[in-house]
Amino acid sequence: MTATQLLALLLAFSAALHLGGAAAFTAWRGGTPVAHALLIGGGATGSACALYVSAVASYR
Repeated sequence: MTATQLLALLLAFSAALHLGGAAAFTAWRGGTPVAHALLIGGGATGSACALYVSAVASYR
């Protein structure tokens, strides 16, 4: 794995974690209990990672 590929992967994971954190925070501020908000954030993070992996897989 080249340095460019590694940096792109780290950027994608960072973006996914930020997206999940924002989703969890938004859900929590909207009145959802903390446990459910964390599940929502985890789902958003997993979805973003899955979209990135599927995009890379379809590119190859």
